[in-house]
Amino acid sequence: MHMLDGFKKSLGLAMAGKKNPWGTGGGSNDGSGGGDKGPDGPRNPWLPGGDKDRRSANIEDIFKNRGPEGPRRSGGGGGSNFKLPERPGGKSWLPVIAFVVLGAWLLSSSFHVIGAKERGVVTTMGKYWSTMEPGFNISAPYPLQSVDVEPVSTIRIYSIPDGNAEKLILTGDQNLVNVSYLIRWNIKDLKNYKFQLASPEDTIREVAEASMRAAMAEKTLDETFSGQGRAEIEEDVRNGMQGLLDAYRSGVAIQGVQIDKAEPPAEVNEAFKDVSVAEQDANAAINRARGFARQRIERAEGEAGAFDRVYEEYRQAPNVTRRRLYYETMERVLSQTDKTIIEGDGVTPYLPLNEVRKRTQPATAAPAEGGQ
Repeated sequence: MHMLDGFKKSLGLAMAGKKNPWGTGGGSNDGSGGGDKGPDGPRNPWLPGGDKDRRSANIEDIFKNRGPEGPRRSGGGGGSNFKLPERPGGKSWLPVIAFVVLGAWLLSSSFHVIGAKERGVVTTMGKYWSTMEPGFNISAPYPLQSVDVEPVSTIRIYSIPDGNAEKLILTGDQNLVNVSYLIRWNIKDLKNYKFQLASPEDTIREVAEASMRAAMAEKTLDETFSGQGRAEIEEDVRNGMQGLLDAYRSGVAIQGVQIDKAEPPAEVNEAFKDVSVAEQDANAAINRARGFARQRIERAEGEAGAFDRVYEEYRQAPNVTRRRLYYETMERVLSQTDKTIIEGDGVTPYLPLNEVRKRTQPATAAPAEGGQ
């Protein structure tokens, strides 16, 4: 603001023909100019000529040497004086720098090294061009062609549902089961994986859930909890997923399905545990009954085998076998009675043999007889 006021005052003096406050170039006779006499007078700030030019500034000099931000002074460079160093011979380094940058850009966007477990899909202006195999490959520089590299052999795992969320699925006998499972998959066709489906990951999750519900609908609750039933469900889900994804041309291979958890809903978990305990008790009783029946059958089969052997001997010698069977039967029957039969002369008709036998029995048998 002060500079503008000074400029206006200087312009007014020039227009009125009055004395220049900075003095004249050739000196003045009135002696009132102070520093405007001779070469030692004050320097005119509006002139670029330095100390050699001491003349008064006219209106053209003022406007010629005044910039948009104030008067320009000689020797006060307003811009940067930076300049690139020159090569030997006076040539510029700028072409060399441009050539190096261009070469680095070509190397980085045209030469590609694909790993053993990777594939690269090449697109020309966004359209599919080719698929790069493992090794060293060359393409046109970006943006004419671009290369997207994906690990196709890496097994990827999806967990359904995410976190601790509950996934209820209806079984064939109208029961709800909370199921969580893992999907293992990889890319088998990178072209289809990139360009056939809008969102391959979301499609895999949706197909997995649909296949799991279809497989569980064919199994009962008990089959869902058993090991054999789970294996069958996992195989059905894998086959169903692969069939749907192949129909979609998704370029995805399902490597396996694993049921991580299958349990009743949290609301009925306690009641289900009671039912499970009762079923275990029933199965234990059934197993005991089957064991007893097996023993009886084995015993009967053993007796039948013994009878068959006796019958074979009887067919060879009927009289001897008949007499031996009679003796064995009488011995077995009479050993269970208290009577003793003696044949012969000179024997007292009555003998207290029962009392004698009781005395000779072990002492431990007495309390049992007393209780009877």
